[in-house]
Amino acid sequence: MTLPSVHVALPASPSGPAGAPPREQTRARYPDETGYIERDGVRVFWERYGAGEQTVVLLPTWSVVPARFWKAQVPYLARHFRVLTFDGRGNGRSDRPVGVDAYRTDQFAADAIAVIDANAVDRVTLVSFSCGALWATIVAADQPERVAGSVFISPAVALAPQHPEREGVPLDEPLDTDEGWAKYNTYFWSRDYRAFLEFFFAKVFNEPHSTKQIEDCIAWGLETTPDALSDATRGIAAGGREPFFERIGRVRCPTLVIHGDHDLVRPHAQGEALALETGGELVTLHGSGHCPPARDPVKVNRLIRQFVERRCPRATY
Repeated sequence: MTLPSVHVALPASPSGPAGAPPREQTRARYPDETGYIERDGVRVFWERYGAGEQTVVLLPTWSVVPARFWKAQVPYLARHFRVLTFDGRGNGRSDRPVGVDAYRTDQFAADAIAVIDANAVDRVTLVSFSCGALWATIVAADQPERVAGSVFISPAVALAPQHPEREGVPLDEPLDTDEGWAKYNTYFWSRDYRAFLEFFFAKVFNEPHSTKQIEDCIAWGLETTPDALSDATRGIAAGGREPFFERIGRVRCPTLVIHGDHDLVRPHAQGEALALETGGELVTLHGSGHCPPARDPVKVNRLIRQFVERRCPRATY
């Protein structure tokens, strides 16, 4: 067995809340190269897999999970393309900076460009999930020469109304209830963070037989802290609606939107609206919840591969 080469020495895995470092699960595919970029004192760790002519960047999502949530995509896609992943600031091996400004959407987008540059790639296809759609949009709009295409999965974009049960629930105000989406609240996170993770990931994975995916994500969520997640959530909100709407109008690359019609976190209508705004293709996964990369990986992997091979010009290095 040939061990993967290492670009830079990685630090020990971050400690969980109890102080014990979490054990990493065995991987189906180990990275060929790893490293990190550093911006304004914040280190962001990346991994590269495969050596195809085209490069696919699997972007981070909300800081509640690291890049390992793409674990069902990496082995398949790396057989056909060069694949880059990186832990978004706030989770995984990447740093957990303090303060809202460190987690603004522009910061995640700048991290993506820095990771692409560190791997000496000129042009990529972006694949994003949920909140990752925000930084994918920034990169595609502001760096059009670098983006051959963009795949949006369950995009968290305010182009259509939110689920009614989530409307009007404040993030940063104390509430007199802990029921339902009232748990999506920083005061509740500081009191019972694990209970929030259990609630949230049960909504993400509402399909039958999702125990493994829920357990994985709770464990990853516990690798960060309520304070870091609060800063990340405020940072996303601070990005504002108007800059996003302005940028979405400047996305010119081919786009594909994949969205489940049983998504309890982000309505299917938001994905439908994004496809309309970008002139892209919409694929509806019937019966799927918020995270089809984990629950429908074969469908998602094939859709990504077909999109890259059919719609995205070959990248240069």
